[in-house]
Amino acid sequence: MARPKAALSEYERKRQENIAKTQALLRNLEMEAAQAGLAPTAKAASTAKLKPKPKKTAAKKIKHEEVIPRRTSSRLKGIEADSETAKRKAEEEHEARKEADKVKRQRISDAFKFGDILVAGKGADSITTLLSVTSPAIPYERTFDEDDVKETTDKELRALREKMSGLELWPEFEPNELKITPERIYAIGMHPTADKPLVFAGDKLGNIGICDASQKAAEVKVEDDEDADVEGPSITTLKPHTRTIHTFQFSPHDANALYSASYDSSVRKLDLAKGVATEVYAPSDPNEDAPLSGVEISKDDPNMLYFSTLDGRFGIYDMRTRAEKAAGLEIFQLSEKKIGGFSLHPLHPHLVATASLDRTLKIWDLRKMNGKGEWRLPALVGEHESRLSVSHAAWNAAGQVATASYDDTIKIYDFSQLANAKAGTTLTDAEMQPSAVIPHNNQTGRWVTILRAQWQKFPSDGVQRFCIGNMNRFVDVYTAKGQQLAQLGGEGITAVPAVAKFHPSQDWVVAGTASGKLCLWL
Repeated sequence: MARPKAALSEYERKRQENIAKTQALLRNLEMEAAQAGLAPTAKAASTAKLKPKPKKTAAKKIKHEEVIPRRTSSRLKGIEADSETAKRKAEEEHEARKEADKVKRQRISDAFKFGDILVAGKGADSITTLLSVTSPAIPYERTFDEDDVKETTDKELRALREKMSGLELWPEFEPNELKITPERIYAIGMHPTADKPLVFAGDKLGNIGICDASQKAAEVKVEDDEDADVEGPSITTLKPHTRTIHTFQFSPHDANALYSASYDSSVRKLDLAKGVATEVYAPSDPNEDAPLSGVEISKDDPNMLYFSTLDGRFGIYDMRTRAEKAAGLEIFQLSEKKIGGFSLHPLHPHLVATASLDRTLKIWDLRKMNGKGEWRLPALVGEHESRLSVSHAAWNAAGQVATASYDDTIKIYDFSQLANAKAGTTLTDAEMQPSAVIPHNNQTGRWVTILRAQWQKFPSDGVQRFCIGNMNRFVDVYTAKGQQLAQLGGEGITAVPAVAKFHPSQDWVVAGTASGKLCLWL
């Protein structure tokens, strides 16, 4: 006996109804497609079912052919095919292509300027600069030694070389024991007194270190431990500024007055006798940022202060007035770029030499002014342009200017003819040319203070000379003629003594390093 069918659930009944409706809809669609001729035939449908999937074939290699000039249409030009004119035209085009290819491959023997063959880039000047690579500094490798002194035939020059090369490091302490400032030294100098070497140094954070180099090292007894640390000299550290002390100068009228210029936009007077540091100049607006790069006091007037800024300005300020009073302050825009340093002629302070990032040395005469308002400037006596920026310009009493430039030269200019010149005198380009050019590696990079040539103000023998740091960890000494007198070095110098200066009258040379260490030759 057959089993009775189980009754369908409501869900199952609805599901089957939906399936039936869908199938009926598909049949109707197939019939409509067949009537319209869109349905596949039975043979095609069966073939499609049996046809295997196509295999993947390797990509065809594309043959790269030389691109030749496109042929021009003879038909559009009205030339009949297979005519003599068409044949002649084809031959002419073929010959023209052959000639063009020959010209491309033809070697040319003529000389070219870089600008003539420049394809891309900034031009010939940038290429010349790129190829002007300085030989890297080699620590402790001398370029001037005892043999150079012995081979000197000129008696006077040899005697001077022997004297300057005979200077020795301060024997009481090694340079690595002489940390005069906490940070990198930017400015250094010696008090003008001849009684003892008294060294001052300004650093990156606004500190001034003072060291009395007449001190003696503490005696160490024989029985004491040989490895015991030996105390260095007594050093006094002051902090008159909040930022880098770029330069300082002892007043020519008061040896106890030290004027310092800083990146904090101020000039301060350090009174050594009273032990007081006072601000003598700053912009009237306390929020104005005008970092200073130079400062000098006029030989003719103890109240006249001269300064330069990193934005190319030069200022004259009467310290008897306040900075905000226009009557006591004059500022001139002498350069569109940074003035790295300036100096006044020691005997004729109306003559000013400025060195700038714009690659120029310029000589100005403060006795005559040209222009009005913001265009009012001192008379320009002359200018000389170097290949790269000029770091500093320094006068000596003989009327010569020494500059150091990033084109790896020290240049010496003779402007002695300006001593008796009238106000507003101008020099020709020929008169602005240097009298001597000394090759010198000035590539200090980021971590070494810029090298500056500094004259001895009052040489006892009357021979003008200057000193400058050497990247091989020496200090070089030269005459105004460009003759090298000495290359000062010694044991214990572990960094470049980049900031170097003579004592004003004694044959003492002091130098400072990026680690705040002191080197002193006596």
